[in-house]
Amino acid sequence: MPERADAQRNRELLLAAAREAVAEHGTEASLRDIARRAGVGIGTLYRHFPTREALLEAILDSGFEVLRERAERLLESSEPDAALLTWLDELATGARTYQGLPESIMAALSDEDSSLHASCAAMRASGGKLLQGAQETGRIRGDLTVYEVIALALGLAWVAQQPGGSSELMSKLLSTAMYGLTVPR
Repeated sequence: MPERADAQRNRELLLAAAREAVAEHGTEASLRDIARRAGVGIGTLYRHFPTREALLEAILDSGFEVLRERAERLLESSEPDAALLTWLDELATGARTYQGLPESIMAALSDEDSSLHASCAAMRASGGKLLQGAQETGRIRGDLTVYEVIALALGLAWVAQQPGGSSELMSKLLSTAMYGLTVPR
């Protein structure tokens, strides 16, 4: 049964308010503040999003899907190691958007009961194909897992969120870290 128009409107208002609040205050933004910003009661927020994770999943799911699709397109690259770096940089840049997001992604990747797990797992699987392609060239170490390279990118996203951090620093550190991923000659 389709959602009533007012319920759909409330859901959209909550998502818009959540994006703003999370951008300002990170993933631990007040749910009461989000409901207030949306002009609805806290009960309405909980009817649409029974947990904080469910709300985060709703605002992040499209971003994970974009990363999954991007990885699939990058698989066609003639330089798989450069494609991997591009994808990891885009992952880190996206994760840097919201304070606390790198930690939330890492937690969701390892917790199958998390509502964020499925969308994170699909993104991870596509990133795994990129890593495998780069490893098959013989230029990227074969002992690395996709979880490890995602953890590296998310760790650098966290660094970029700290005082004195920046996107430029994050990209430079990620580029430098790629040397550690290469097979010694």
